[in-house]
Amino acid sequence: MADQRPPQHQDRDPGVEYEMQPRPDCMPRFPGAGRLTGKVALITGGDSGIGRASAILFAREGADVAIVYLSEEEDRDAEETKDLVEAEGRKALLIRGDLRQKAFCTAAVKKTVEVLGRLDVLVNNAAHQAVAEDVRDISEEQLARTFETNIYAYFYMTQAALDHLKEGAAIVNVTSVNSYKGNDTLIDYSSTKGAITAFTRSMALNLADRKIRVNGVAPGPIWTPFIPMSMPAEKVAEFGTQVTMGRAGQPNEVASALLFLACDDSSYFTGQVLHPNGGTIVGA
Repeated sequence: MADQRPPQHQDRDPGVEYEMQPRPDCMPRFPGAGRLTGKVALITGGDSGIGRASAILFAREGADVAIVYLSEEEDRDAEETKDLVEAEGRKALLIRGDLRQKAFCTAAVKKTVEVLGRLDVLVNNAAHQAVAEDVRDISEEQLARTFETNIYAYFYMTQAALDHLKEGAAIVNVTSVNSYKGNDTLIDYSSTKGAITAFTRSMALNLADRKIRVNGVAPGPIWTPFIPMSMPAEKVAEFGTQVTMGRAGQPNEVASALLFLACDDSSYFTGQVLHPNGGTIVGA
């Protein structure tokens, strides 16, 4: 993808990948090496963006993948992701529903284990964001939706998964560069991402005795459906140009970080966060 993209905006929430121009780059860049052979991963928000790229990469590395997504509007993206996972020779299970409901999270994990046989990797990735120039413009409804999607769901999914995760399993939580530097127009979103970072560190300590590793990834500006959904068209055209590398990242540039934390290559990592953010220097 070129560093610039045409102005565009989607009047839908959640956004969809199939309407984006150019399409995000989700395909793995290298042959698989069997890093997840025999494993099963569940990825929330797996229909598009970072979730889609991770699902395909995990499949290339030998994993069957359960893909959790929110709504009928995302069916087309989800089916395309399923096809791409299956093209890698692995199974893909689509599960549609609202992660803000604890009962759905429990049911999604149960279905994953019933259909795919086990659960080895949980990726908490689904998120919601909405721009607000003034904190007083953040309604109770928006605040609730952001926190329930971005942090409550991480709790619910982790609670459900722990009945099935065994020694050697991995949890990967997607936080954000905004957890570390803040964002003046994404105040509620950035607050939840800070909570995810703390949740990641706390769960790593909590699960160390069970030998389950918990780590995070904090992407910078990545070309996903979030962007045309939440930004005005003119801002989309210059999205990502403010970072050191002068461009937005692609989902497959983040997926490799998730793979590293999901597989045994990162066996001495827990409570850590990786930063694929285009060169923004952040504190630990």
